[in-house]
Amino acid sequence: MSDTNSMVANHSGATPPEIAAPSEEGATRLWDYGYWCCIAAAGLLALAVLIMPEISDSTVGILTIVLSVLLLIAGVHVGIAILAAGALGLWKLAGTNAVAVTFEDIPFSTSASWSLSVIPLFILMGIVMGNFNLTGKLFSAAQIWLGRMPGGLAVATNFTGAGLAASSGSSIAISYALGRTTIPEMIRAGYKPSLATGVVTMAGTLGMLIPPSVVLVIYAGVAETAVGPQLLAALVPGLITALAYGVLIVLRCTLDPSLAPRSTQRYSWPERIRALWDMVPVTLILVLIIGGMFTGIFTATEAGAVGAIAAIVLGAIFGPDKSAKFFFRTLLSSLRDTAAGVAAIFLLLIGVHVLTRVVALSGIANKLTSAIVDMGVSRVVFLLLLIIVFLLLGMFMDGLAMILLTVPILIPVLTVLDIDMIWFGVFMVILVELALVTPPIGMLTYIVHRLAQREEVNLGVPISLSDVFKGVAWFVAVSGGILVLLIFFPDIALWLPGNSAAS
Repeated sequence: MSDTNSMVANHSGATPPEIAAPSEEGATRLWDYGYWCCIAAAGLLALAVLIMPEISDSTVGILTIVLSVLLLIAGVHVGIAILAAGALGLWKLAGTNAVAVTFEDIPFSTSASWSLSVIPLFILMGIVMGNFNLTGKLFSAAQIWLGRMPGGLAVATNFTGAGLAASSGSSIAISYALGRTTIPEMIRAGYKPSLATGVVTMAGTLGMLIPPSVVLVIYAGVAETAVGPQLLAALVPGLITALAYGVLIVLRCTLDPSLAPRSTQRYSWPERIRALWDMVPVTLILVLIIGGMFTGIFTATEAGAVGAIAAIVLGAIFGPDKSAKFFFRTLLSSLRDTAAGVAAIFLLLIGVHVLTRVVALSGIANKLTSAIVDMGVSRVVFLLLLIIVFLLLGMFMDGLAMILLTVPILIPVLTVLDIDMIWFGVFMVILVELALVTPPIGMLTYIVHRLAQREEVNLGVPISLSDVFKGVAWFVAVSGGILVLLIFFPDIALWLPGNSAAS
């Protein structure tokens, strides 16, 4: 799980070089050279205009956002990119003293938040579950129970991705971890590469949606919504999405058996019961967290604490090694990984609060709101336009970066259009995940494609980028349908928090 944990902590705004699409070596070098020259030139131009003496406040705000995006494309860590561009914009708008006061105030005021204290607890819970191999047993159990149905291994991969969402809010981490294990299993069973890679890619997109989701907690902190209801709002859409993916796989494999040969392996009932026993830890933790918040027994923060303690206790009971030495070594490693992950996330939050001040001082959010009101754009039209905008942003930014950059700008517009902020959090997360897999440059798609080039993963079967995109396309259509469904039936997301005792 060390690779997975490092990927969770290392949010970057650009597609790393090792996951770039394959091409001829000379053409690749020429393309890379031209690409980075264009990024550098655009960044220098934005910086030069930004420091000019006579420019309007709104221009400063726009250039600050542009500079943030360019730094993200260049591969700068999200938190540092937003923080650096925000500091420069704040200096231009309010002077050196404003920057100094902001950097004295924001790091403490951002971090010292009761609602955000759930973040380290959820991260610790997820890392402990991974390090004690509680989540690692999910695929084996799902394979035993679902393996004989049409596309059984793909269905098992899909629902394992939903289960892994409890241990990692990172789509990249889930797809990476799943891909190393499940793609070889599906290729070995005769599955077509498009189905094998497509389901792994889309199972990863459940990571941000199904609670407990660190990304939704971060959104709640930025949008100032209640954490508990925000997490509960994502549960029903998340389960619907996972179920819809499963149904899609079964239907496709039933209509086209060549996609996935049916497994002939049989398991005895004692083996099935043992598989259910392996699922007990993750299931119990989820029931404690979601049930506790829904009934009002726990607040979100208390649920995080209960989940972390439960993960540690169950790790000691169900872990692969019952010795005290293994337990304390694993727990210490989990605490170190948690500290690294929390530091990275709070750097992001500090950066976005600096950017929020720039947006407020520049007035661009108010001008955008006025422009949309003057245009008479309806709620539905605005949300449909957002789908296009986020699909474009997904070409070169990761999900968390998109959320942190856009929410401060969109809040006034959403308020005017009477869009519920808790509902919008769910809508945005689904939209962001969709943006990460759609062509021409779906970041998550390239990651899975690059992973599938390893011989120990593809088992010698050639897997092209078009295979991955073909596999993803079917799931994208389903996700798009769920987005439209949410727009016209918002109660799908709002029913559960509205009926919970915690709300």
